[in-house]
Amino acid sequence: MSSVQNRVLSATELASFGNELDALRARQLETLGTDDARYIRRVVAGVRWTGVAGRALLFLGAFVHSVLIPAWIAGVALLALSKILENMELAHNVIHGQYDWMGDPQLQGSTYEWDIAGTSDNWRKTHNFRHHTYTNVRGLDDDIGYGLLRIFPEQRWRPFYLMQPVVAVVFALLFEWGIAIQDLRVGRLFAGKITLRQLLAQARPVGRKMGTQVLKDYVLFPALAGPFFLPVLLGNVVANVIRNVWTYVVIFCGHFTADAETFPKDCVRDETRGHWYLRQLRGSSNIAGGKVLNLMTGNLSHQIEHHFFPDVPANRYAAIAVEVKAICARYGQHYNTGSLPKQFGQVMWRIVRHAFPSRPARVRAALVTAEQQA
Repeated sequence: MSSVQNRVLSATELASFGNELDALRARQLETLGTDDARYIRRVVAGVRWTGVAGRALLFLGAFVHSVLIPAWIAGVALLALSKILENMELAHNVIHGQYDWMGDPQLQGSTYEWDIAGTSDNWRKTHNFRHHTYTNVRGLDDDIGYGLLRIFPEQRWRPFYLMQPVVAVVFALLFEWGIAIQDLRVGRLFAGKITLRQLLAQARPVGRKMGTQVLKDYVLFPALAGPFFLPVLLGNVVANVIRNVWTYVVIFCGHFTADAETFPKDCVRDETRGHWYLRQLRGSSNIAGGKVLNLMTGNLSHQIEHHFFPDVPANRYAAIAVEVKAICARYGQHYNTGSLPKQFGQVMWRIVRHAFPSRPARVRAALVTAEQQA
């Protein structure tokens, strides 16, 4: 049970809390300009050239056997870096519309297609809308456990969850594929709510995207190496797995630490702007670190700020965090942050602990209720 104590805010304080954060967002959007455009274009270049260098080194190692191992390791590292940067700092933030104001057709949130198995269209639905609107609301936010894991005691326990420590590891390795099928809600088929024909029809766009990714990474590029197909294939597999695991760690640290909370459906009924911000705050966790960590996480090391301002360019989150933390302190609200080992350690404990039957803390539920009635 969390020992965090948040001050219960009156209706007036809630309105003021929301107004201060809205004003902070407005100030950021008013000052978007050259520096932000330069930053994201540098990220685009970084993704491109690390990817080119990584693939070149994989081919070099395949054809020049005397440097096979060092070239292969360096190639995998650079290709994984390229995929991480594209996934976290470029695609995720562009798809949120953070750079729509630039008018660059390659950086438009509504049309950008990213380098993973899932489609951007599904992500815009499951993540941009559903998750960011109903963050950590049980029954509305599908990201709570992704339909596979019991992370919070408020989730109903089933015997299947006894396997979740193993399921969690497999999910991390195959994370992009789990995200790809998330919106299909395959469980509806087993519940008799949808036919196999209907499911397959809905799956066609995802199937095409999966096929494209498999063809690119696991057929075409390895085939260019001719008889040395296997080392290049293995390099692509490992790079994708590294990207998958890193993305999993960052996302889980941002949502499922010890102090993160979930909320009942009725909390969004007549929800004020102040309440919305409080829910985002209490369902989020930051990761303390420097510029390199911020870049490698797509600035989701500042998950609180991202949940507050998903349409503000993420390269601004570190500076915004100073003001956000001060606002939270003035209103007596806990600002959840910690090192990567600390936050992920808490996530792993949740996964193991809630694989077994557990009950929610009454104090936390009462706190949410009291605030909803303010």
